[in-house]
Amino acid sequence: MSNNPRRKGGFDPMSLAAKTTTIYPPPFAAEITGRAKRALGNAAGLNNFGVNLVHLNPGSWSSQRHWHTTQDEFVYVLEGELTLIDDSGEQLLAPGMAAGFPAGEENGHHFVNNGNSVAIYLEVGDRTPADAARYSDID
Repeated sequence: MSNNPRRKGGFDPMSLAAKTTTIYPPPFAAEITGRAKRALGNAAGLNNFGVNLVHLNPGSWSSQRHWHTTQDEFVYVLEGELTLIDDSGEQLLAPGMAAGFPAGEENGHHFVNNGNSVAIYLEVGDRTPADAARYSDID
């Protein structure tokens, strides 16, 4: 069993505390200040993968551009629009669209909310031990 508190049955994601902090030091944290994550996977007691419900304010970034050495990532847009920026350029993602990033693929990516309203999306990643993130623009 994980160290995460398990909620029995269904739960309201909005009842979970939103994490608004980041691991990035100044000056790399400024673009992330409008991001709020709720750890749905932790609340459900999941061990093998994590699921976050993310609210991204206009002008905010999901993260610095990055890729993972051993972790797969998947994003599904629920509301608003996100601009996916990766090594091949930019792509607008609308509600119902998804993006995936296989482990070990050196494709630095992140999402930017260039719209006028909050964008809401699910972010899913596995919990592979010894994963490392590489940052395309700031490493």
